[in-house]
Amino acid sequence: HVEAQNNLGGMYQRGEGVKQDLKEAVRVYTLAADQGHADAQNNLGDMYQLGKGVTPDLKEAARLYRLAANQGHAKAQYNLGQMYKRGKGVKQHLKTAAQFYRLAADQSDSDAQEKLGRMHQIGKGVKQDLKEAARLYRLAADQGHAAAQNYLGQMYKRGKGVKQDLKEAARLYRLAADQGNAVAQYNLGYMYQHGQGVKQHLKKAAQFYRLAADQGDYNAQEKLGQMH
Repeated sequence: HVEAQNNLGGMYQRGEGVKQDLKEAVRVYTLAADQGHADAQNNLGDMYQLGKGVTPDLKEAARLYRLAANQGHAKAQYNLGQMYKRGKGVKQHLKTAAQFYRLAADQSDSDAQEKLGRMHQIGKGVKQDLKEAARLYRLAADQGHAAAQNYLGQMYKRGKGVKQDLKEAARLYRLAADQGNAVAQYNLGYMYQHGQGVKQHLKKAAQFYRLAADQGDYNAQEKLGQMH
């Protein structure tokens, strides 16, 4: 029973109800993957990519992701897009990466929406299209994707792909900052320091710079140093 095999693999992988055993997780995932189960193929691809329970094998990971992606599995499509973008397990090919991101994005995968938005923003693998970038970021941001919230905030701040709106930029930065996104914490600190989209408040600026600085953001470290 493929569903049972995949579910049991997940329990062994996470150590739920059984002692964690990554090799056993791989074994049971393989039983389901060999029967064409898309979730199991994607899960097994993760194991091969990360070297959990098996020796790392990026080509095998890509093969498994492709099997699942060809069945319309959104996360596998995203994962395969990542491999094409980075040239891991496959030859790097940004257009193919964008194609797989698009397939996953059209199924509301927020990671794929954010990555495809970024490609449209900078014009890599696809034609530069700031409005499309903003549209994709918004789709992901509305699902709570912190990086997309930060990128969309930057577009609102600069008026790129959308009408400039500093209050909306600050709102989006806060959503991402509250999730621990260091770049958004820095960006929100900057807004508070200079009174952009929010009332100027130097103590709050320092607080957000500190949050980002503690995560190693060198821009925030510099700003906080200047304030001190």
